Amino acid sequence: MSQVVIKMLRVCMQVHMRWIMTRRVWFGTGVVLCAWVGWAMAVETPAGSVEQARSTLERWIETRQVIAKEQQDWALGQEMLTERVQLLEHEIQSLRTKIQEASQSIGEADKKRAELVQENESLKVLGHTLTATISKFESQTKVLTHRLPDPVRDLVKPLSQRLPDDSNDTKLSLGLRFQNVIGILDTVNKFNREIKVVSEVRTLTNGQTAEVTALYIGLGQAYYTGSNGSIAGVGRPSENGWQWEPANEVADQVTDAVSILKNEKVAGFVPLPVQIQ
Repeated sequence: MSQVVIKMLRVCMQVHMRWIMTRRVWFGTGVVLCAWVGWAMAVETPAGSVEQARSTLERWIETRQVIAKEQQDWALGQEMLTERVQLLEHEIQSLRTKIQEASQSIGEADKKRAELVQENESLKVLGHTLTATISKFESQTKVLTHRLPDPVRDLVKPLSQRLPDDSNDTKLSLGLRFQNVIGILDTVNKFNREIKVVSEVRTLTNGQTAEVTALYIGLGQAYYTGSNGSIAGVGRPSENGWQWEPANEVADQVTDAVSILKNEKVAGFVPLPVQIQ
């Protein structure tokens, strides 16, 4: 084959390689070059070289087919890459949205945490205040229980036993400590609003003990009578508990008052001695 044909083939190959790289379709140029190559082969190729020229042309056609397949594969690969890029861009946008939402959530969480910290500090201050308050109440309640008469002291004993010996060193919760104090005060207040008749054992002036009937008018005054109305006494609260004094001269009045309260006698006016301290 002549050098001109070889050059023409090379030019064709270069043209189509450039077409692959730049993705431009130069159909006109390809047709012109192919016609040019055919003319050159017909003019310059001797009769003995026809077979060789035909073989060369077949290889060139095969090359064109390979190029076409590469173009098709490249187009398919480009489409796949484009879809992949779009998918990645969508994922990136989704991640950016999630990051933004997470940032907002973190901001809200930080704000909530700051509010909780502030609330916790307020609760600590309130806790110290309540601790000081209940400690004072417990101390005053202990003093009060010593001034109560035996019937009331027996009623509040389950609660008074729960009062801590040292208000600054106790494992009881604030809620339970307040419940104890409120329970004691509620029982005492209820007793103080009523007139109670109870049976007791009192020590008389001669040192003997006797079963008597006691009449409590709240927590301010009390009377007792016994031995079929032959003895009587008057009780009053003091710093060291209730103090009882004999008062046999009012035994009849106390007996009448007790009988009226027990519905054993018709109601009437009964004068009793009262001493206010």
